[in-house]
Amino acid sequence: MVSPGALRVVRCGGSALRGARAVYLLCASGDFVKVYSVSTEETLRLMGGHADLVTGIQLNPHNHMQLYSCSLDGSIKLWDFMDGIPIKTFTVGSKLLALYAPASAEDSVFVVIPKKGERDTFQLVSVKLTKGAGQDLEAKELSVVVDDVGASMKHIAFGREGAYVVSVKEVNLQVYFFKRKQLNRFSLSTMKTKGDNHFSCVVCHPTEDCIATGHADGKIRLWRNFHHRKEYTYSTLHWHHDVVMDLAFSVEGTRLLSGGVESVLVQWHNESSCQKDFLPRLGSPIEYISVSSDGALCCTLHADNRITIINSNLRFSRSIQGLIKSRDVKTGLVVDPRTKALVLNGEPGHLQFYCLQSDQQLFSLDIVQRQYIHQAGLKQSDLVKVAFSAQGTWLATVEESEEVTDPELQLKLWFYSEETQSFELNTRINTPHDNHITDMCFRDMDDLEDDPLILVTAGRDCVFKVWVMVEDTDPEAQQSVSWSCDFVGSYHNYQATNCCFSEDGSLLAVSFEETVTLWDSVTWDLKCTFCHPPGNIRNICFGRLTCSKYLIGATDYGFLCCWNLLTCALEWSAHLNIVVLQPDPLSEHIAAVSWLSKESSLFVFKPNEPRPVYIQRNLCKEKILLAAFVPREEPETISSEKYLWLRRSQLFFLTDTQELMTLSTKSLEERLTPSSKQLAVEESLPVTPFSLLLGKQRRQQSQEDTDLGKLVVHNKHEQASPAVKELLHTPAHVLPSASFLCTIFINSLLISKENKSDEEVADEVEMESEKTEDDSDEEGDVAEMEQEDTSHMELLGEVTCKLSKSQEKELRKIRKTDYSWISAF
Repeated sequence: MVSPGALRVVRCGGSALRGARAVYLLCASGDFVKVYSVSTEETLRLMGGHADLVTGIQLNPHNHMQLYSCSLDGSIKLWDFMDGIPIKTFTVGSKLLALYAPASAEDSVFVVIPKKGERDTFQLVSVKLTKGAGQDLEAKELSVVVDDVGASMKHIAFGREGAYVVSVKEVNLQVYFFKRKQLNRFSLSTMKTKGDNHFSCVVCHPTEDCIATGHADGKIRLWRNFHHRKEYTYSTLHWHHDVVMDLAFSVEGTRLLSGGVESVLVQWHNESSCQKDFLPRLGSPIEYISVSSDGALCCTLHADNRITIINSNLRFSRSIQGLIKSRDVKTGLVVDPRTKALVLNGEPGHLQFYCLQSDQQLFSLDIVQRQYIHQAGLKQSDLVKVAFSAQGTWLATVEESEEVTDPELQLKLWFYSEETQSFELNTRINTPHDNHITDMCFRDMDDLEDDPLILVTAGRDCVFKVWVMVEDTDPEAQQSVSWSCDFVGSYHNYQATNCCFSEDGSLLAVSFEETVTLWDSVTWDLKCTFCHPPGNIRNICFGRLTCSKYLIGATDYGFLCCWNLLTCALEWSAHLNIVVLQPDPLSEHIAAVSWLSKESSLFVFKPNEPRPVYIQRNLCKEKILLAAFVPREEPETISSEKYLWLRRSQLFFLTDTQELMTLSTKSLEERLTPSSKQLAVEESLPVTPFSLLLGKQRRQQSQEDTDLGKLVVHNKHEQASPAVKELLHTPAHVLPSASFLCTIFINSLLISKENKSDEEVADEVEMESEKTEDDSDEEGDVAEMEQEDTSHMELLGEVTCKLSKSQEKELRKIRKTDYSWISAF
């Protein structure tokens, strides 16, 4: 159990996606299950409840409005995905690696679990789903079906009508028949075949006794007559030049889909090698293929974390792009100041702008502008560094070839165009350094004219360079400004490793191996140096706001140091193996992530305080490589003082498995999709006279409310009533009986007469004032005389405006409105 208010580590991007249905696309993403609209690509529902990675999802074969999901936390959940609520939770205990729910199994499902006492050995077991009244149930009745199976969900498939189950691992194929309780084993190692025979995936024909298997050599084998151990036969289909990643039969079984590293979806007709169609150039290797239950659509999951939705005629329909998994995130995690998107390596040679709120890619910027060739061992150029100016108007990128000794370098400066709403190349600088560029940063004083933009690059050629904007005097030049080198600095012929500017931009810190140097950003004079041997400086950053007089550095020998810039002395040091050092741009806090004994720990501190503000040991088992503070759109309300450092910014970090995680103070229910984003069920239902009548009435009521300008004031007691919320937001099929809810509901509506609210008092005044509006004409005449008497005051500038009756009526309505919420600010 997690105590209320405690920080939770949440996977928020980068995880694999699986599953499909005709109208909605259901997929596992990190610790959650997401529901997408096939027609709009919008995230309709985010279902959370698992405490670890979701490893499998399956539609309930007996109710297609329900979904099973399994996780590494050892639980199976049954969801009503239309309403986004869990119906049942079955606790198994072991780690669940894959899930299968064949229609033949009425009250059980099949899962893959590790075999006890043996390492890297797994078994397929049947789990009896206990029936009970409660929501949380124990599922301890397990029966082993097949031993020594593969851990991937692609290594097991159920046959026609659930009569048998097939498992593949390495070069062995096993078929278990449930009725006969017979296990047949087949091995390709004894066959006289060429190439790599290892199985990569398996799928069963939906209507016939046929098994299709994919192999590492690119071949597809179709097995028949496997009821007999010696009389089996198989035929071969071959188009892929590398491993077949996944297979899927159509609903009728007349077509077979296959995909692999070629990024091409192949459709085989009638199991014939001569009849096949192709959908090429899908962008990245295909890892999973899923066909909708009605056969109208299929979707492919790609290695770059993208889902492609394809029509049954093999035509591209839509694409859902999550966080692209790059081979190596060399650019680090950078925040775009304009869109607050996370910017990092995407496709080879591209920069991806990833929206954290929607878990989708905003757009991709081609930096290298060269065709990438997927061939092992080929040296190609890639994006390695990126930096934004403070306002996001300028973008600096560095691309280099994969050569170790003599790399080909290019520094590019991009300017954001408001007309095209994209970055346009302004300056290209070939070979800005003679060796690899290690760091890069802007000095940006809010783009003011008195303090022009400055870009600093540090390289292994033992120098750092200062780049400034200059006006282009060439009349034929397309750009009015360009960039050129203004200063070159060095220190004792040491390699420059890191650089950063102070908050006011007056100082530049550059680390040269074991030494940190400070330079005046106007005259470029060396002011002072800091050193903390042994070990080279790994990370440096300046303090901000009240801590701007401090400089923080981390060494690769396991020391975290803080220097005072006023006294030029070491303020304090700590023995920590810091791998990530990230300052918060909106506060004095600095986040430091250490890596020790195969676990990552987080330390949040202020440079002027000796103790950390927050410590979390064993943050995650993966090694954290990068981190970034992302400013919030609105400051978050945090009750606990120890978590105030998360009020204005949110910390995101990327692991070595390329999973994006964050820390959250909110409970699971608060983090899920708000009620405003509910499933648009009407889109999938047929148009009926009743639906047309209901929609017309809603539109008329909305128009009347708009015309009258009504201010809907909710009663505080109603908003705070849990009984009303429970009744209105809980689906009818999971509600208790009406007799049970009646007492609670009626009591929640009762209001004590002793505590009369301000709104009720205002209502009484309103009723009395409305009675006096239609009095005699004499009172109207007196009002007109009073208005004439005040006319002479207009000359003195002291005019007292007299409101009309309609204005007074509107004013009384405004007085009734509750503005007590303003006091919270």
